[in-house]
Amino acid sequence: MTPDTLCFISLALAALPGTLLLLNLRAYAPPPPTPQGQPRGEGVSLLIPARDEERNIEATLRAALASPGPSLEVLVLDDHSSDRTAEIVRGIASRDTRARLEQAPPLPRGWCGKQHACHVLASRARYPTLVFLDADVRLSPDALERIEAFLDQSRAALVSGVPRQEVGTLSERLLIPLIHFILLGFLPMRSMRRSRLPSLSAGCGQLIAVRRDAYFAAGGHAAIRSSLHDGLHLPRLFRRHGFATDLFDATGIATCRMYRTNSEVWPGLSKNATEGLGSPPLILPMTALLLGGQVLPWLLLGGVGAPLSTGAGMAALLALLLGMLPRVAAARRFRQPWLSCLLHPVGIAALVAIQWWGLARSLAGRPAAWKGRSYATASPTASPAARLTAPGGGFQKS
Repeated sequence: MTPDTLCFISLALAALPGTLLLLNLRAYAPPPPTPQGQPRGEGVSLLIPARDEERNIEATLRAALASPGPSLEVLVLDDHSSDRTAEIVRGIASRDTRARLEQAPPLPRGWCGKQHACHVLASRARYPTLVFLDADVRLSPDALERIEAFLDQSRAALVSGVPRQEVGTLSERLLIPLIHFILLGFLPMRSMRRSRLPSLSAGCGQLIAVRRDAYFAAGGHAAIRSSLHDGLHLPRLFRRHGFATDLFDATGIATCRMYRTNSEVWPGLSKNATEGLGSPPLILPMTALLLGGQVLPWLLLGGVGAPLSTGAGMAALLALLLGMLPRVAAARRFRQPWLSCLLHPVGIAALVAIQWWGLARSLAGRPAAWKGRSYATASPTASPAARLTAPGGGFQKS
């Protein structure tokens, strides 16, 4: 295959995610603001699973309790932490009756720790709207009211949003902003809203809100107990049971820092890769799509291979722009570091490497490990399209 031919192939591979991302930036809207003083609905149960979260839990809990109105309960499940998580929550709960510390039962065989924690929390909640929140996500004071308003506006039973991703280390800057690139570059959001096909489901496990009655009717986290990726499987479960799901832009109402060190990023992103982009049916086509559309144009324009014809060079340049311009637009919209844009092909190559690493680990029978627990990586059951439209395929932090 000649370099000229590769240029036109790279253009075709870059066109889909680049064009779709730009179209989706309008469809992926923030939740609507609510008029000041407007009474909350029937009530919100904010559910936070926490295992060894002493560095996060106080800030997360205080931010949640800054939400106005009495129709709120904040349940934190201490999942057998070995640090001061329970002590911190207990202290805050003693001063604010809306907060409550719950203790997790022993983890049953066959359950992922986070799915079990969410299942237990849902069973102990009392309000009709359940909001599942990771322990490292900080909400703005108006976040819960706006999420409730979006639930009503969308008429969905499950809604989810990607918080603003705070990053510090080089690995975080390279990889974490790709959450939005994968989500908005491969999910046709307008088609998602017109359909209830499970293959068009997507969500972010950091922040999910559901209607309580629909949650239990669909089976909740108990129905996906062995999964490490509720951001993918919970919306898909709802759609299989006939419920609509939707997405909103949580950049302005929530922030999250998933990892703190370079050494946390690789194992954190690879642990559930086989449930997303690193699944056996998807890894080869996604490798070709991502490397061919996002990395190959840089190599071709950089002089790798024979000299290019004028037409081929223009095709490669257009492919490069179709990769970079949407990344720049996303960086402005989602407040991402500019370094992640400049190193976009490096980040894509690293993401692909992580997916292959996760698959190789799974095929070798090595369990995924996170927070002192090991999980066997069973063959995923989600359809390829459903895995593809999960935000990042492996960006979930369980």
